[in-house]
Amino acid sequence: MKFYLTPGSCSTGIHILLEELELVFEAHLVNLMAGTQNTPEYLALNPKATIPTLVRNDGTALTEFQAIAYWLARSYPKAKLLPGDPDGDARVIELMDYVVGTLHGQGFTRIFTTDRFTPNEADFEAVKAQGLDIVNRGFTIINDSLPAQGYVMGAFTIADAALFYVEFWADKIGISLPENCLNHYRLMLTRPVVRRVLMEEGYRLD
Repeated sequence: MKFYLTPGSCSTGIHILLEELELVFEAHLVNLMAGTQNTPEYLALNPKATIPTLVRNDGTALTEFQAIAYWLARSYPKAKLLPGDPDGDARVIELMDYVVGTLHGQGFTRIFTTDRFTPNEADFEAVKAQGLDIVNRGFTIINDSLPAQGYVMGAFTIADAALFYVEFWADKIGISLPENCLNHYRLMLTRPVVRRVLMEEGYRLD
């Protein structure tokens, strides 16, 4: 398989899942700042010009965090990356979609790519403030659904990989995490695979 990623992005969550499953894959870096997601070669794989992209062994490409995470969980059921019952699986997808669609898609994008939301630089701070409010409210909602200790569903699932990458972003830009989210983030950082992935992506761990 071929995995197209940008270090420190949402693709970090998929990178963690691939490593957790001990899958063999080629890692290809996509430099979003340089615009390599818009090259003809990459667009042939992913016309959306987004990351992550996973090209599977049959040559077909899969895009979108949730789709890739779900496919990995269903393709390798022995790893138990989904609870395996309808309610548990739905809860995992519910949280994962909220992380990707709201915290990331509506909140952090306003903070990281402010110019996409307004052409007027005078409005930048207001847009960033709106993004920060979405992120903080989102973490509060998630915090109330998390156990005080442990993973989202008690055991590690694809939801934990999704939640981790936005917790990681919050940590890196100085956004305080509520207690249960902070406990979850610290727990994730104890996983050997998580630490290895972060180091592979160029991050120092204290």
